[in-house]
Amino acid sequence: MDRLAQIQEFLLDNPNDAFLHYALAQECKKMGDVNKALVEYLWLTKNHPLYVATYYHLGKLLSEEGKKKEAMQCYDAGISIAKQLKEQHSLSELQSAKMDLEYGDD
Repeated sequence: MDRLAQIQEFLLDNPNDAFLHYALAQECKKMGDVNKALVEYLWLTKNHPLYVATYYHLGKLLSEEGKKKEAMQCYDAGISIAKQLKEQHSLSELQSAKMDLEYGDD
């Protein structure tokens, strides 16, 4: 059984599991299914808004899709949550990604 099928099977038993939705989003992105990855990341922001890793990867995806404004908003939301949770590593990654997007080549 491939990884995607395994994750989907696990989700049948645990449909609200944040990590499984995150893993599904990551796997979909890796396979080139950007729309499905986006759906999963957005599901996480709605249903598990404190799952801070979502914001980094969603921001990257939005940036790669040319949606700079939405990516910046996503990074800002993640930065706020990382500060709230005192997640220094995540905060640093989100701030760096935001700066790269803000000051990088267009």
